[in-house]
Amino acid sequence: MPIRLSLSTFLFAGLIFSVNVYAADKIVAGHFSNMSPNTMLPEQWQPLTFEEIENQTAYFLVSDNNTPVVKAVSNASASGMVHKIAIDPTTHPILKWRWKVSNIIESADLKTKDGDDYPARIYVTFEYDPEKLSGWQSFKAELYKSVNGEYPPLAVLNYVWDNKHDTNTMTDNAYTDRVKMIVVRSGKDKLGEWVNQERNIYEDYKRAFGEAPGKITGIAIMTDTDNTKEAAMAYYGDIAFSK
Repeated sequence: MPIRLSLSTFLFAGLIFSVNVYAADKIVAGHFSNMSPNTMLPEQWQPLTFEEIENQTAYFLVSDNNTPVVKAVSNASASGMVHKIAIDPTTHPILKWRWKVSNIIESADLKTKDGDDYPARIYVTFEYDPEKLSGWQSFKAELYKSVNGEYPPLAVLNYVWDNKHDTNTMTDNAYTDRVKMIVVRSGKDKLGEWVNQERNIYEDYKRAFGEAPGKITGIAIMTDTDNTKEAAMAYYGDIAFSK
């Protein structure tokens, strides 16, 4: 069953996930290369759709250079895929992934709601902690729990391929300051090429929120063009956390 939320709720709340314990040096959250292409959805991943957005991004498992990867195609649409996982960022702080983008979104602007579109992005969400929220944020969290039966995560890091801002730009999401946007690729350089990315989530979280992070509760990928009404195509390779 798809997870279906309002966009503003998703951006504030992040994602709710089951808890697991990992001791491995490397935790592969998206082992797409070990899956069979020509299927609609990778194992352990769920579709994420939004109540107010009718058109959904299409995701497929395809073969690229004989390696299975996720292909995302967006035409004035938005939806994502999420994976339930629990990771301690003090033991596995390094996030590694690879992606390929066919085009940037020319009219996007990460600082506005109307421009909040990206050819590729990866979300990392963190567990809920009521002591770190303001009164209004706590109220929204309680409202979320009354509807969904569980508290939302505390915060979200959102790694994006942007159209114009400098790499390592960090800013609040246009909808909520509990989501921080971090530009890891920018502009047309490397379009159509596979690009390997690596981030220290622990350090990014401290820079974003001024404190050490709690447990990681999940990861999501999304290609979206619903605000700008443009089109985008992207590919996502394996995603892993490491020591």
